[in-house]
Amino acid sequence: MQQSASPPRQDAWALSDGHAGNVRQAQALAAALGVEPTREWTLQARAPWRWLSPRRLPGADGAFGDEFARALMQAPGLAIGCGRQAALATRLLREHGARAVQILDPRIAPRHWDLVIAPEHDGLRGDNVITLLGSLHSVDDLWLAAARRQFAAFAQWPQPRTAILLGGTSAHARFDAAALDAWLDALARHLAREGGSVLATASRRTPGAARAALRAKLAHLPGMVWCDERDGANPYAGLLGWADRIVCSADSVNMLSEAAATAAPVYATGIAALRGRPRRFVDSLLASGRIRGFDATLAPFAVEPLRETARVAAQVRQRLGL
Repeated sequence: MQQSASPPRQDAWALSDGHAGNVRQAQALAAALGVEPTREWTLQARAPWRWLSPRRLPGADGAFGDEFARALMQAPGLAIGCGRQAALATRLLREHGARAVQILDPRIAPRHWDLVIAPEHDGLRGDNVITLLGSLHSVDDLWLAAARRQFAAFAQWPQPRTAILLGGTSAHARFDAAALDAWLDALARHLAREGGSVLATASRRTPGAARAALRAKLAHLPGMVWCDERDGANPYAGLLGWADRIVCSADSVNMLSEAAATAAPVYATGIAALRGRPRRFVDSLLASGRIRGFDATLAPFAVEPLRETARVAAQVRQRLGL
């Protein structure tokens, strides 16, 4: 593996395009490495790099504007990037002396970075590639305990507490309103018979009609339904912290990875509509027994929390000599 020269500085930067999933992955790796980024960059490349990133064209140092071009002259000791836009930035920072760790498949040869961290379902392999099942995140016992403290009011809701994490349309999954109505109805009937409470949240990608269905079909049950900021602060961490079981739509690798890191059984919905690389990830979780497809019985099963971030961070430290 090609190694960059020893960097003159020991600080770290986290870089992404600002999308929540990419920001969280870069932050999670930095935290697991025990480094506090001295700077977090949200980057949008100019044309033509916006379309061709992370390919390096003449004048690439100016791809992200004058401020980043100047910052290249004082590259950090460690650059952690996530997503295709950040991949060009971490590549450039490596050329200026930083050790560069790129999260997610950059779609070109991994040799342009010190390390590339990619989910197994992407199929990327190489001497400097570290693979993991799912995505990087911060969910562990300490994180969950902090979430329970932050959302201590959720303790009032009766058990079993069923958390619902609802995604939406993506490049690999279509939104099926009829299927959503069917499993929400089945879940509501089960909870009405069994008792307990529901803790439900939508995501940024959840269509308006799906948010309305979530509220209409579950609002009569004990617990809470969060659809957007009008319902207050996003309680997502509290849902993971207090859940006795989790129902998660299969369209989000990040949400499923975080749900699977808890000690709660996870039931995935919308698997039939999923295709491509995320479907391979879901199939891996099903095969391992960590998740099950949703059915109205919500039959309990034993689980082992899936926590890849600490393992990946240990490999990064070893390979880079951090």
